Amino acid sequence: MSQCHMLQYLARSTYPCWGHLAEAVRSAPERLQFTRGLQEVWSVHGRSVLTAFDLSPFPVVCDLGGSSGALAKECTALYPECTVTVFDIPEVVQMVKEHFSFPEEGRIHFHEGDFFKDRLPEANLFILARILHDWSDEKCSHLLQRVYHSCTPGGGILVVESLLDEDRRGPLTTLLYSLNMLVQTEGQERTASEYCSLISSAGFVDFQFKKTGHTYDAILARK
Repeated sequence: MSQCHMLQYLARSTYPCWGHLAEAVRSAPERLQFTRGLQEVWSVHGRSVLTAFDLSPFPVVCDLGGSSGALAKECTALYPECTVTVFDIPEVVQMVKEHFSFPEEGRIHFHEGDFFKDRLPEANLFILARILHDWSDEKCSHLLQRVYHSCTPGGGILVVESLLDEDRRGPLTTLLYSLNMLVQTEGQERTASEYCSLISSAGFVDFQFKKTGHTYDAILARK
């Protein structure tokens, strides 16, 4: 599967950030490029993170910051009984409606909002894929608490991130991702135990994680 849009995003947007930090601004064309890049990423890695655990007990799913809905499409393909609400900011949802199509209409829905402030839809499972690494510990805790309150009893949270080793000395790709988070966002990549602390402090239990052997790993916890 081609990864051209993500490579173009890295070349045109990420790399210039390192030399021109003060001018690093996400424009509408850049947002579209990034969204297409994420679609390509999940076409390669989506199946491995969504099958790391059996998600069939969670028929009502909310994909926070789900962008184009690429991971949602993979989820509905793998779990025929589930429906997915993709929750993202209005600018992204409008862009997706203009530039992307969804043959699974009826099982994937889009909801506009700010997940730090607006009411989250109730769901059995919340997916946070490449979300927490964008934010500080304080903002992650705030978001996870909001997710906990909107998650149905017995439901869960699936966090998809590239996990650092516990000694924080690898993997090399994840270390480079973490450095890039410092340049482009206020976040960082974290270890499994660091995510466990954040997720558990929000009230979730039964923390599990699996290294997929690919770029992104999966974490599951229950309410």
